[in-house]
Amino acid sequence: PTDRDRSEPRANLTTVSDKRLQIHNPLYPVTESSYSAYAVMFLSLIVFTVGIIGNLSVMCIVWHNYYMKSAWNSILASLAFWDFLILFFCLPVVIFNEITKKRLLGDMSCRIVPFMEVSSLGVTTFSLCALGIDRFHAATSPQASTRPIEQCQSIIAKLAVIWVGSMTLSVPEILLWQLAQDTSPVSGGVTEFCTMKPSSNLPESIYSLVLTYQNARMWWYFGCYFCLPILFTVSCQLVTRRIRGTEKKSECRGTKHGQCESHLNCTIIALTVIYGLCTTPENVCNIVVAYMSPDMSKQTLDLLNLINQFFLFFKCSVTPVLLLCLCRPLGQAFMDCCCCCCEGCGPDTTSSEGSADSKLKTEMSSSIFFDKPRETPPPLLALGTPC
Repeated sequence: PTDRDRSEPRANLTTVSDKRLQIHNPLYPVTESSYSAYAVMFLSLIVFTVGIIGNLSVMCIVWHNYYMKSAWNSILASLAFWDFLILFFCLPVVIFNEITKKRLLGDMSCRIVPFMEVSSLGVTTFSLCALGIDRFHAATSPQASTRPIEQCQSIIAKLAVIWVGSMTLSVPEILLWQLAQDTSPVSGGVTEFCTMKPSSNLPESIYSLVLTYQNARMWWYFGCYFCLPILFTVSCQLVTRRIRGTEKKSECRGTKHGQCESHLNCTIIALTVIYGLCTTPENVCNIVVAYMSPDMSKQTLDLLNLINQFFLFFKCSVTPVLLLCLCRPLGQAFMDCCCCCCEGCGPDTTSSEGSADSKLKTEMSSSIFFDKPRETPPPLLALGTPC
């Protein structure tokens, strides 16, 4: 063979290696296979925008409003914070991997993303349990018309238990996942994906624990992060209704206190329903895949995994919108801030301050989230965040 014949295979090999080093871009040129990528991008953009705005609104309203810094609102703000983290950090990584078939941040993303997602489920689970306990205490309190004033240390302790417990239970996810590579049969390039396989470099004791967690992960996931919050919420609601009784309901019916209790119970039920609907597909898929994975292709498993993650992102995006719609003080504060920002806070400061004070006093008298002493309140502050 001539020198030219010898050089051609080398050139071809170089071209193939160069293609493998490049990141696949299905968005351009536009083909039939690009439609799914554009659909994923469009859907993720809507979920990301709605979720970021809603969760930031809930957090800022609770943080900047003195009269809403209660245990109940702090738990809701904690939920919003974790939903914000999931949307801000995990959603871009998942979408980047789905489009380019390359893992953003490499092996670190394979470990951090599952850890954050499971931690978010734990925070939601234990928060729903804490809110159910709060309703139970309110029903069994001898002074049902007045809500107890909770100290800041008690609120911080509750949030610490929820956060530390959720993150501790999610630690095995960091040791369970790792990055793997495979050759795509279509493009011939190297694709990266996350696989559930403990590293062989772990110590023997830790490796056995992680392996045990992997074998029991499906039922642990189903029992702790699905059955526990739903059963706990339903049990607390049934017990609360039983304790109140028909006579107490008839006494409270039509009063502001009765309406407040009804709003609180509806909020817990709505949060539980949204959480249950968004986590049901993942639990069903986990059980089905566990018994049918040999008969399913890798493309089908990847599609199911993407759908399950999108349901989690959808839950993180819908939850703050649900809170702003069901919780009148939160929704009113959000609308006040939006109107204030759009109108430039108005030219007449005296009239605006008077209207804000009267509106705040109205919220103080009827707000279901009021938790501060009314005898010595601080100077009246406008609802919502500063414009």
